[in-house]
Amino acid sequence: MAKNKTSSLIYLWVIMIIPFFVINLQSQARKLSLDDAIKIALENNSDTRIALLEVQKAEAAVNEAYGYALPTVDLSGSFSHLIEKPRMPFPDFEALLNNATYAIFDREGIKYNTPNPYKPLNYSLQAFALANNYEAKLQVSQILFNSAVFTGIGASGKYLQTSKEMLNSKVSKTVMQVKQAFYGIVLAKEVVALMNSSLDNLEKHLSNVRSLYQQGLAAEYNVLQAEVQVENFKPSLLEAQNALKNAKEGLKMIIKIDNQTEIDIDGNLEYNELSIESSEKLISQAHSNNLDIKTLENKIEVDQAFIELDKSDWYPSLVAFGNYSFNGAADDFNFLNYRQSVVGLSFNVNLFSGNRTKNKVQQSTIEKIKSIEQLSQLKDFVTMQIKTKLNELDKIKQNLVTADKNVTLAEKTAKIASIGYTNGTRTQLEVITAENQLRQAKTNKLNSIYSYIVTLADIDNLIGNINQNYIRMVYQNENK
Repeated sequence: MAKNKTSSLIYLWVIMIIPFFVINLQSQARKLSLDDAIKIALENNSDTRIALLEVQKAEAAVNEAYGYALPTVDLSGSFSHLIEKPRMPFPDFEALLNNATYAIFDREGIKYNTPNPYKPLNYSLQAFALANNYEAKLQVSQILFNSAVFTGIGASGKYLQTSKEMLNSKVSKTVMQVKQAFYGIVLAKEVVALMNSSLDNLEKHLSNVRSLYQQGLAAEYNVLQAEVQVENFKPSLLEAQNALKNAKEGLKMIIKIDNQTEIDIDGNLEYNELSIESSEKLISQAHSNNLDIKTLENKIEVDQAFIELDKSDWYPSLVAFGNYSFNGAADDFNFLNYRQSVVGLSFNVNLFSGNRTKNKVQQSTIEKIKSIEQLSQLKDFVTMQIKTKLNELDKIKQNLVTADKNVTLAEKTAKIASIGYTNGTRTQLEVITAENQLRQAKTNKLNSIYSYIVTLADIDNLIGNINQNYIRMVYQNENK
């Protein structure tokens, strides 16, 4: 019995404490400001990290290119044992010696009794190599002139600059995406708050109708109609709440944080009208500073460098070299040792290669022409986007002026309808319609403010206007 009682107490304690922990965990949602979200995204976003890796790769390519211009030092060693020595045809030494001796006898008049002393001169296979050989060699070479090496250094530097501009472009786009997602959450929160306020107003109206019904001043139909309106409105609230959850998931996906982490944001939808330059100035600024345009301009320089690199196959190369070696040879391991050293120059120039170089240069030239055409298209696209965004801003500003007036009018209408219904001078339909109009007016205003903020973020991205602290932060992450 005592054991069962103790188990029951533990069970009750667990049941009571679990809700506390759930509430505590919910209250510990990670709160993010816009700056926090951008910094996390720049550290975790896949596009930014890939672009950063490309910069690191380009830096390594620059170091590699300089390495080709530095001296090359090689140390090598070898040992070989001839299991079967190579042989080559050579005149018979015995016949040569015999014939030379008898030739001297004949010249000096010395008599001999050997008939036919001269032997026929034949060839025999003879070995001249020793069985065991070793070599230890140190060799140094230095390029004195090679157009490919020097052009490659310049090309790698341009490639590095292109990759940096590409990284800056990714940073700018990431900042823009975070702003859109962040203020999307702010908008969703404001809509949820607006829907809750509207539901609260509808419930207050329902309570007011019930009170009037109890006093005999309203029909039961009015009560039922108000109840239906409240119940019909609740799915809209749930839809707004789901939109808020989806907006948060979208931001978490962009900044790459754990899906299980609850987040909240610290920000407001505020309309602060900014002075915008004329379209001509913005277009000029975009053509000069747009990060995609700068990336493509640098790529054109890389293409030109590759043209020069391909042309370098036509130019000669001159290399200085020197080596110092220890050698030894023996049929056993009692080596005959000797040293050898050589210095010299190596000159090489291609006279004909089947027009391969000419065709390589032609391909590189076509690639540059393609990049120039792409740059022209990109500038036209950016120009069109600037004009489109400025038109959107003008439209949004006009909508905001109208929205402010509509909210003011809708608030007055809703107040008049509510008081009038209580006094019996307004119908319930007027009250519900006024509430819907007020909610719609406030929603329109929130959407216009959100559109204004997001459009400004788009324009900043188009003209290459980005906080340099974010770019510095990305490069600091590279050095970690």
